[in-house]
Amino acid sequence: MTLTSRHRGLFALLSGLLLLAFLSNIAWGQVAIPLGDVLQTIFGQTPIKSTWSYIILEFRIPKALTAILVGMGLSTCGLLMQTLFRNPLAGPYVLGLSSGSSLGVALVLMGAGLLPTGLYTLLTGPYGLVTASCLGSLGVMALVLVLSRKLRDSSGLLIVGLMFGSFTAAAVSVLTYFSSAEQLQRFTFWSMGNLGNLTYAQIGILTVCFAVGLLLTLQSIKALDGLLLGENYAASLGIALGTSRLRIIWATALLCGSITAFVGPIAFIGLAVPHLAKLLFQTSKHGILLAATLLIGAIIMLGCDTVAQMPGFDFTLPINAITSLVGAPVVIGLIIRKKALL
Repeated sequence: MTLTSRHRGLFALLSGLLLLAFLSNIAWGQVAIPLGDVLQTIFGQTPIKSTWSYIILEFRIPKALTAILVGMGLSTCGLLMQTLFRNPLAGPYVLGLSSGSSLGVALVLMGAGLLPTGLYTLLTGPYGLVTASCLGSLGVMALVLVLSRKLRDSSGLLIVGLMFGSFTAAAVSVLTYFSSAEQLQRFTFWSMGNLGNLTYAQIGILTVCFAVGLLLTLQSIKALDGLLLGENYAASLGIALGTSRLRIIWATALLCGSITAFVGPIAFIGLAVPHLAKLLFQTSKHGILLAATLLIGAIIMLGCDTVAQMPGFDFTLPINAITSLVGAPVVIGLIIRKKALL
């Protein structure tokens, strides 16, 4: 893969912006910490105030690392789905994985009586919501994988994913109707997303899932380039469509499922970032687009989280609300600019 001087310059700029966004995310918040003290803490030195070291190491660095993984993972899922389905409005949740996660969490928070006693005891433990979310996502993923072997075209798989999403959303709505105000509140808080609750051990698990999903994506670069011009063209290049499609679905499932399990559903990042990468780099080569998508996704997610922290105020906004406020105008602007739907 040959990079032009323009691409190299853009990658250097994005790398610098990522570093700046990372440091700013750690420094800004309800308690403002000077950048010098942030750097001292990162390099193992003690800052002026010992409490700053605790805030940085135990809260802000884990949250910033989570934001990077979430931004990169969801953006990669969006790129994979938009190419696989050749649909500019496809996103990481198009296969119904997020809806499956939501159903799993809703059963724990609002439908305890519907679960076996042993399973409910397991799901109310420290990793209860994560486990429930994973089980829901894995259930939908298993159904999608089974049906993907029977459906020969990606458009049919897209419809199946949307139907799974509709079915699970309907089930969640039924549970919501019979739930108490406290149960509804807990489910609403989960659905808003939260980057700040992960421990280093959980970040390690998320990193492993991200690494495996990224490896599967890298193995699919040639197939993704071929799929841009249609499945028939890709087959004429010698690409095994069935194997490539399964690999892409597995990558999306790992990335999307693990992220949703740990931080909840995060809107618009996966939908908007691939378009920004294509607009900025003006190329259709997925080797370049993947690297650009990773960087832009991490930068935007860190920026959204910094805004959500509301520096100088004593409250934090829901991260899902911020990503929607940022992502929706971007998608609308891109559609108008590129006339993607015409």
